[in-house]
Amino acid sequence: MEKKLFQSFLMGGFECSTHRRRRGSERLDLIESTRHDEFAEDDYERLSKMGMRTARDGVRWHLIEREPFVYDFSSLENQVRAMQNTGIQIIWDLFHYGYPDDLDIFSPEFIERFAAFAAATAEYLQSETDGKLFICPVNEISFFSWIAGDAAHFYPFERKRGNELKKQLVKATIKSIDAIRAVAPDARFIQTDPAIHVTTRKRDATSRRRAENYRQAQFEAFDMLCGRLKPELGGAPEYLDIIGLNYYFHNQWFYPNRRKIARGHELYRPFNEILVEYQRRYNRPILIAETGIEDDERADWFRYVCEQSQIAVDRGVRLEGVCLYPIVNHPGWDDDRHCHNGLWCYADDFGMRDVHEPLAEEIAAQRERFEKPTYEWATV
Repeated sequence: MEKKLFQSFLMGGFECSTHRRRRGSERLDLIESTRHDEFAEDDYERLSKMGMRTARDGVRWHLIEREPFVYDFSSLENQVRAMQNTGIQIIWDLFHYGYPDDLDIFSPEFIERFAAFAAATAEYLQSETDGKLFICPVNEISFFSWIAGDAAHFYPFERKRGNELKKQLVKATIKSIDAIRAVAPDARFIQTDPAIHVTTRKRDATSRRRAENYRQAQFEAFDMLCGRLKPELGGAPEYLDIIGLNYYFHNQWFYPNRRKIARGHELYRPFNEILVEYQRRYNRPILIAETGIEDDERADWFRYVCEQSQIAVDRGVRLEGVCLYPIVNHPGWDDDRHCHNGLWCYADDFGMRDVHEPLAEEIAAQRERFEKPTYEWATV
């Protein structure tokens, strides 16, 4: 028997991106724009009533460290107080795409500053809670490396530097884990990245090889962290703890046009097979760290992911949870449109949020599936 890591199998995640937009210099702050910073206790209480007693949430580095190595945690106090008052368990994101304006993300100073910030944050959180810390140091190393280092869509808007950025973020993750363990030796770490599937309709060997190379790239950051790939970065098995897989409806596509493979298509890979592949490759606990969809498909998509999760558990995957992400609707990254992808809508001035009833009903149904005293995981 293995003890479960989290207080609940079903979880909710609060969108906490703080990156700069492609147009102009505007910085996003989705904790503020969703008013989660104001109404954190109400949000956590709602989550607990849904049976979700664990949540993903974020700290905002650019607010905490306005001057190098000077930390002000006032922007985090309301969330921490809400955690204390509700008893909810939080997985804290330290880097969710945003960082202080004075830093060059490609510089050695970035690694030094991030490790120091991570240690200071862990020390603050440890002083405010009796529970074990769960921390996601860098959210989506591979995705951020691509979108900020190759696609030039996120700050610093670079092209052809994605591999360089990936290695930099791996080094920053390793140094931050060392720094956190120095102040919180029993902390646990979630490393997240999108779980994808890429294939091609083309029959020639070159296209098939290129599609498979693209698919295999999803493992690079994890392989670097555990030392399988580019060991000169400092990776070792102890830096790969809990694998967080982010899985959305657009995570399967055809090479080379990136056209989405629709669920139900003959070439769509069942999600449980992807989970089994990760279990066999790394033999680590797995968390579905993000999953969701917009509009009327929300309940159906969540049902699919949960059904596939149950199949994966039955096949021996040590799956620790499914996190609905985001749990609260938020403004679009690019255009401020209202993204209807959460369980709850925007807050009014009293902290009340309208609920999307079909998704609430599906969550209640899935709780019956997964709320068991313990799980047994077979060796895959």
